[in-house]
Amino acid sequence: MSPHSRPFRFGVEMKGPLDGRTWADSAREVEALGYSTLFVPDHFHSGLGPFTAMATALAATRTLCVAPLVMACDFRHPAVAAKEFASLDLMFPGRVEVGLGAGYNPLDYSRSGIRMDPPGRRVSRLMEYVRVLRLLFSGDVVSFDGDEFQLHEIEGNPLPATPGGPRILVAGGGPRLLSFASAEADIVGVNPSTAAGRGNPDTFRDALPTSIDAKLAVVRESAGDRWESLELNAWISTAAVTDTPHDVVAGLAGFAGVSTDEVLASPIVLVGSETEIVERLQQRRERWGYSYTCVESTHLAEMAGVIELLAGS
Repeated sequence: MSPHSRPFRFGVEMKGPLDGRTWADSAREVEALGYSTLFVPDHFHSGLGPFTAMATALAATRTLCVAPLVMACDFRHPAVAAKEFASLDLMFPGRVEVGLGAGYNPLDYSRSGIRMDPPGRRVSRLMEYVRVLRLLFSGDVVSFDGDEFQLHEIEGNPLPATPGGPRILVAGGGPRLLSFASAEADIVGVNPSTAAGRGNPDTFRDALPTSIDAKLAVVRESAGDRWESLELNAWISTAAVTDTPHDVVAGLAGFAGVSTDEVLASPIVLVGSETEIVERLQQRRERWGYSYTCVESTHLAEMAGVIELLAGS
């Protein structure tokens, strides 16, 4: 299946329950509104414990998928994570995805006392992490002698219900991580690079269409024969259903020093009337292959009409 014809699906990132609702009730609301996936963040200073949150959401729903967006590899040894993910997949077959990241937020490191290595080493650790998870998901007795991880005759146990283990999502903005994700992951998040720092105008400018064109060229080349099997994910930083989209993004355009048209065309922005948003998502799937869209929980109900029109199409 070409990524350009892959059916649309939608996820929502939630740091906690909806106002006045339990976490289980919130998960059921996400499912009822047509979302495919409930994503949970992984930070020490905010949000729920990801494995407890995912397990509770799975038990409360019938079809909803869950995933961390994303789990920082520095916070848990891969043997620990593999056992937890495999257990969830065994109990709730096919409803678990493994979102992984290299860790980016200095607060997580400074407050926990975990050493924050340079970006290059964190990315290398993520790469080994994915390979170790794949080995452990096989159920075989595994030995692995890497630069970051060393495992000695450890059995992947329990065996996940999904052959080969839950699908793995890796997001990136730079060519090295995008190349790896395209060759090794099942779902690739194609994002702006954060090398300049979050909140820097250069970071947003890296999410404009010409930059995304270059990133997708890297993804296609690195994926090779895997290209058709990849699912491409977009995390939306700015969203609004409105009849005055240019007014909504004017501040962001001024901050980044670009036109409002350029902002509205960015795949991390989803602003416009329901009809305009539907058209934008269809155009992005055709141009780049994006079919899996994640919004923040503040837009859960706001995007329900778009999801009703597009999900599964």
